[in-house]
Amino acid sequence: MARVTVYDIAEKAGASTATVSFAFRHPDKVKDDTKARILRISEELGYVPSGNARGLARGRTGTLGIYAFDMLLERPQGSGLEEDRPDASSATVNASVDGDEPDVLAYPLYVDEVLRGFELECWKSGKGILMGAASKKDDHRSVTDIAGCVDGLALMPSGYNDMLPLSMLAKTIPLVMVGVGDEKLPAAYLQCDNASGIRQIVDHLVEVHHINDMAFVGDVNGGGACASGTDTDDVVLRYDAFKKYLEERGLDSRGALLDDSFATSDEYLVSVCEAIESNRLPQALVCGTDQTAFDVIRLLVDSGIRVPEDVIVTGFDGILAGRLMTPHLTTIRQPMEELGRRAARMLLSRNGKPWEKPEKLILPVRLVVRGSCGCG
Repeated sequence: MARVTVYDIAEKAGASTATVSFAFRHPDKVKDDTKARILRISEELGYVPSGNARGLARGRTGTLGIYAFDMLLERPQGSGLEEDRPDASSATVNASVDGDEPDVLAYPLYVDEVLRGFELECWKSGKGILMGAASKKDDHRSVTDIAGCVDGLALMPSGYNDMLPLSMLAKTIPLVMVGVGDEKLPAAYLQCDNASGIRQIVDHLVEVHHINDMAFVGDVNGGGACASGTDTDDVVLRYDAFKKYLEERGLDSRGALLDDSFATSDEYLVSVCEAIESNRLPQALVCGTDQTAFDVIRLLVDSGIRVPEDVIVTGFDGILAGRLMTPHLTTIRQPMEELGRRAARMLLSRNGKPWEKPEKLILPVRLVVRGSCGCG
């Protein structure tokens, strides 16, 4: 079957080839009805703008792609600009940000470890890799440019993914959705075992520390983008599991969510601040991600509240900075490098052929007990 070209789309849509190109590369410059018609026809015919026509003419490019919204938002290691970050001088992190040393709150994060695994698996298999990130929430060009150059594409979680033409892409190349729980597309879905991780935390807090009053902190409404370390689908699943396991143990789950703000919000952690001011903090704060836990610990310490003596704080992810906090962060470690490796393997196994229906793989997690809960 011949590959669909821009000329086919232009002819059926009654538009010029330039307009078709603009619909993908500069959608803000195309009328809404024209853009919608072009995207609909492109999806029907399975058209993907090609950034590497020569490779696609052979049917394969020998390259895999990985795409994220936050990959380019953090300053690179050794840039000398880390000191400009508002949190770079935090006393809760035992890491220098002077000179060429990175701020561990900027690098490495969840996405960095997943990317490392993806890169290692591509290297092992002799495949090239293309990386990309959106510059804005409706950035069709950045994802279609990558998709047109690769044999398969992995996408990191983001609240913006639904705004991309992914249903069209899923018909033309294999997609792996990392950390995404809603199986809307014929694609592979790769996650860690969020429910098991939360169960391990709740069990530890109840059985070891005899906690009967705890609250969840994290963006469970999908308002945050990944730049804050918030993987919205994962955090929602963690919150749901948290409520479930509290109820199983006969604990009050009505106040299970203490704060659902996100890091880019103007009212970030307001509920936590109000709880501090009114002296109604629970015995433990279970945070949806490690980075949320870092912010919570900083807020508590700045307010003269001791962790873990006054309030226990836990995280979820197991990123490097958790080992450098004071106290060290009790967390759930997910196999982030393995997530990246598995994503690459799943794409390689398809040989460029899209999935016909959703396929899901869940990887195990483990509790890492440290000082922020009173252990270690």
